[in-house]
Amino acid sequence: MTPAAAILDAARAQGVMIATAESCTGGMVAVALTDIAGASDVIDRGFVTYTNAAKRDMLGVRAETLNAFGAVSEQVAREMAEGALSRSGATLAVSITGIAGPGGSEFKPEGRVCFGLAMSGRDSLAETVDFGALGRGSVRAAARDHALGLLARALAA
Repeated sequence: MTPAAAILDAARAQGVMIATAESCTGGMVAVALTDIAGASDVIDRGFVTYTNAAKRDMLGVRAETLNAFGAVSEQVAREMAEGALSRSGATLAVSITGIAGPGGSEFKPEGRVCFGLAMSGRDSLAETVDFGALGRGSVRAAARDHALGLLARALAA
């Protein structure tokens, strides 16, 4: 069984609906989940919020947070996940914002990705993973897989 199929089965068994909020992965987590037939009973929606304006408009990320910390930050990742949860019918949401490359800076290098997780009745969390300069496709795939792992752990808790 694939990780995505296991997530769907666990969500189904627990009556959990899932939403995704993605920036640098452009919807790859939603695709991984919805590639599986029958996903519609546990996947509510996916937000692709590539720009700061989209993060603000679609997810309610505060301009103050973006200005203070930048789009690639745990603070923004947390607000993205919480926004996806509050603006959907989901009870579990994961978010991704990062620098897939090429590029980056001394302070926010290529391969740095921030993740958020929000679930009804639980404290939200955020974390940063530095995947390194693996190349755009590899960073995006690693970020997708990490987000799937976050969903799986949330459903196992």
